Amino acid sequence: MNFCQIQYILLDQKKADLAMTKAKTRNRNLISIPMPGLKKLLSYRKQWLRGDVLAGLTVAAYLIPQCMAYGELAGVEPVAGLWAILPPMVIYAVFGSSPQLSIGPESSTAVMTAVAIAPLAAAKTDAYISLAALLALLMGAICIIGYFTRLGFLADLLSKPILIGYMAGIALIMIGGQLGKIGKIEIDANAFFGQVSEFISKLQLAHSPTLILAILVLVFLFAFQRRFPNLPIPLIAVLLSTAAVALFNLDERGVAVVGEIPAGLPHFVIPQVSVRDFSSLLASAVGIAIVGYSDNVLSARVFANRNNYKIDANQELLALGVANVGNGFMQGFPISSSGSRTVIGDSVGSKSQLFSLVAMIAVILVLLFLRPILALFPKAALGAIVIYAATKLIEVSEFIRLYRFRPSEFILAILTTIAVLITDILVGVGIAVGLSVIELFSRVARPHDAVLGKVTDLAGLHDIDDWPGAETIPGLVIYRYDAPLCFANAENFKRRALEAIESEVNPVEWFVLNMEANVEIDITAIDMLSELRDELAAQNITFAMARVKQDLYIELERAEFLKNSQAKHIYPTLPTAIAAFEQWNLDIVANKDRNLKY
Repeated sequence: MNFCQIQYILLDQKKADLAMTKAKTRNRNLISIPMPGLKKLLSYRKQWLRGDVLAGLTVAAYLIPQCMAYGELAGVEPVAGLWAILPPMVIYAVFGSSPQLSIGPESSTAVMTAVAIAPLAAAKTDAYISLAALLALLMGAICIIGYFTRLGFLADLLSKPILIGYMAGIALIMIGGQLGKIGKIEIDANAFFGQVSEFISKLQLAHSPTLILAILVLVFLFAFQRRFPNLPIPLIAVLLSTAAVALFNLDERGVAVVGEIPAGLPHFVIPQVSVRDFSSLLASAVGIAIVGYSDNVLSARVFANRNNYKIDANQELLALGVANVGNGFMQGFPISSSGSRTVIGDSVGSKSQLFSLVAMIAVILVLLFLRPILALFPKAALGAIVIYAATKLIEVSEFIRLYRFRPSEFILAILTTIAVLITDILVGVGIAVGLSVIELFSRVARPHDAVLGKVTDLAGLHDIDDWPGAETIPGLVIYRYDAPLCFANAENFKRRALEAIESEVNPVEWFVLNMEANVEIDITAIDMLSELRDELAAQNITFAMARVKQDLYIELERAEFLKNSQAKHIYPTLPTAIAAFEQWNLDIVANKDRNLKY
């Protein structure tokens, strides 16, 4: 047994000890559920208070009519849309990992809820309400199961180009959905391009006072938010437009307002449903959970990147799951995050989930005492605020940066935007992830490679193609393949390795494969390495490997790649491999001298 083998045995023991430590940590985590939101609230900074309060009030002014509309969209009473905002805000403030994400009713899950329940019960009936609550419970349970099985890693498939393209697509969808409101035009289309086309074709039918009010609000937002970035300009816009309605009796001239808001608060109810209904809704709950989580983690990650903090994708599964379970027991329906409310809060200065708690308190006060004040909120002004907020999500500078960096990533961002616009959100994200995986797969299948050599007055070994005058060690080829070896690139690797040997001027005696890019390997690649080793042996070339990590060494042993005497040609570092080659040369010379003596 050589030194290298002893070293790997010791490393194997260390790995076993580490695995036991990790197992103990996982067991503790199952008992202790993390609450990052609560932790952040307990370490609250006073300088955040102004921004959080203003953001909370501004978001509340927007979410009240919006969530009522989403309640109607989901097939329940409009007031249930306001009820569905209350439990999630408190729960997410405790369990969520994003300090800025606004959670509650949103359009995608509301539409999917209505589609799932419509075949089972008539809208706004007691049976429908129970089914909607059950659907929220099922969605929550699925997300919680996903948390404990650590499926949050799926969010890692969402690359930066996908995030940029996704948010641009969501922003355009937000704008398209408000076109009818700002002109008081009936728009039947549901897709963005159809909404824009229909709005343009019906523009002559627009209600002039409504359209003028919306345009004035947009001009006010763009002009004053840039000049006074620290002021709550969206909230001021809502208050000014409401005052305009009251002063000039715009509601009597046809300008649509929010109107009367029903009173009441939700209460705890266990949904009463049959086993048949349960099984019918389970598949729909899985689909809604996927859409809701995708929207949740995408929005959270975008704002985390924008404001330089981190979110925990797996924790978001737990937060979304518990929020939906709480909603299900409080007469709610499935919810997720709202990009529009999040961006409004961000634009005003939200720094923690206190802004959501402020918004929740505002909603409760409205439901109990202040409903008449909100009755004059013009819908056109709220639509203008959404359009303004949406424009902040389209990062043109980031598209330009992607194009300059790598055109393929720019194209991926554009395709993601188009996919979100022409399909539903889940399909659009799925297409984008598929394209991203294909691009990654192409880079793994055809990676960069290098023959390493020495450069005068420069320490270490370097790619000889990068340095004029670099030279390989005579008789030795040190080859690096810059991707993990697997079935996708096995043949490509073998061909290029043989080409590297053939391109050498001096006869090759040793071929050393630098395995620094490999943590693990599949059986296809191992068989390919065996074939390469045999072909080189037939040419009297010794095959060796350097920088072989412990996990890879174990896999090579299991595949019987190291049987017989091959293990002696496995080296932990490149210098040890070079030293072995030089010693081999010395032994050859010594043997020749010895033979000459005799």
